[in-house]
Amino acid sequence: MAAVQDIFDPVHYAKVRLPYLEAETLPTWCYTSQEFYDREIDRIFKRCWNFVGRVDEIADPGDYRVIDLFGESLILIRDKSGEVGAFANTCRHRGTRLLTGEGSCRVITCPYHGWAYSLSGDLVATPGMEKTVGFERNDYGLVPVRLETWAGFMFVNLDAAAESLADYLGDLPEQFASYNFDDMVCVRRKTYDLACNWKIFLENAMEDYHTPVVHKASIGKQVTTRVVTTGAWDAIHMEADRTCAILPEETTTFPHIATLSGPPARGTHFTAVYPCTFLGATHDCMWWLHEVTQGPARTRLEVGSCFPRETAARPDFETEVEKYYRRWDESVPEDGAISEEQQAGIESAFSVPGRLSWHEPVVHAIANWVLDRTIDD
Repeated sequence: MAAVQDIFDPVHYAKVRLPYLEAETLPTWCYTSQEFYDREIDRIFKRCWNFVGRVDEIADPGDYRVIDLFGESLILIRDKSGEVGAFANTCRHRGTRLLTGEGSCRVITCPYHGWAYSLSGDLVATPGMEKTVGFERNDYGLVPVRLETWAGFMFVNLDAAAESLADYLGDLPEQFASYNFDDMVCVRRKTYDLACNWKIFLENAMEDYHTPVVHKASIGKQVTTRVVTTGAWDAIHMEADRTCAILPEETTTFPHIATLSGPPARGTHFTAVYPCTFLGATHDCMWWLHEVTQGPARTRLEVGSCFPRETAARPDFETEVEKYYRRWDESVPEDGAISEEQQAGIESAFSVPGRLSWHEPVVHAIANWVLDRTIDD
C-alpha cells in the first residue's frame, strides 16, 4: 500500500462515513500509526470521561488506588467525609510520586521530604519550611482532577472545561436504572496484556458476527439487536430468559436482580461506554472490561466482576461464583487472542479496508465516533 502524506485529510475517510452497509472499515493506519494514536490521546482520551473503577473498591476513608492514565499518575482516594476524589500523584514540593499501588492511609505523606496531605488533598505538614519567605500551606494542596460518579462507577476527566458526566452519558442512566448498579460490589479484578489496538478489542466486543466462530467451544452463537441511545455510548441487546454470565451447559442458583424491568428483564445488554469501556449487564450480575491503552498496538485489559450485595453475601457465593469466573476466563481470552490476530493481519503491507456485515452496525458507529473527534472535516 502506498504511503499516505496526510493521514488526517478527510478524503481518506469518505467511505467510512457512508451508511454502514455501504461503508468501508477504517484505514489500517488508524490501528497502527503512532501519529494517529497520539491524536486520539490528545483529542479523545484527554477530553472525555474515562472509567477508572468502582467506588466500592475504595470503600473506607483512607482507601486509595493509584492509576496510570495516558502517562498521568492519579490517586483515587476516599476522604474522611466519605467522598471519593482524584488527585495528581505528584508532591507540590519537588514533584515526587506520593503513592503506588493500592492500600489505606491516614494521611498522604511524601516519601522524599515528608510533606503530608490530608485525604482531601490539603497540605497539612511541611517539615523544614519554617524559614521559607511568604510560604502558605493553603496554596500548595494536591492538584485535583475531575472525578464524577454514576451508579457506583467512577470516571475522571483531564479536561477542566469538559461537559458533566451526566451530560456525557445521555440516557444511559435512565435506560439502565433497573439494574440497580449502585447496589453492586466488585468481587474480582483480572488483568490481561493484549498486543492489539484498543479499537480492535472494543469493536469485537460490540458485534455478534464472531461469536459462533471465536466462541464455538464456550458461549456459542449470540443474536443481538442494536439499542437506540443518546450520549457517548452504544449498546446491543440479546433476548434471553436466563443469565448469559455462565456457560450454556451450566445452571445457577443466583436470583435475578429484583428491580429489573423493561429490556433489562428480558435479556443481556452489551454496552460500549466511549471511549474504551465495555459493560455486560445480565439478569443476575454485571461485568466490565476497561481498556487502558498503552500504544497503537498495546492494550492492558482490566476485567471486573460485580454482583448485587445480597448475592455476594450468600453462604454459597464463593462456590457458585466459580461458574461465572469460568465463563469469563474462557471467553475473554478468546476475544483477546482473535483481537491480536486481527492486529497482526492489519499490520501487513497488503492489508486494506474491508466491508461491514449487517451484524456490525456498532463497529461502524465506533469508527465514526473516533473520526468525529480526530478528523477536521
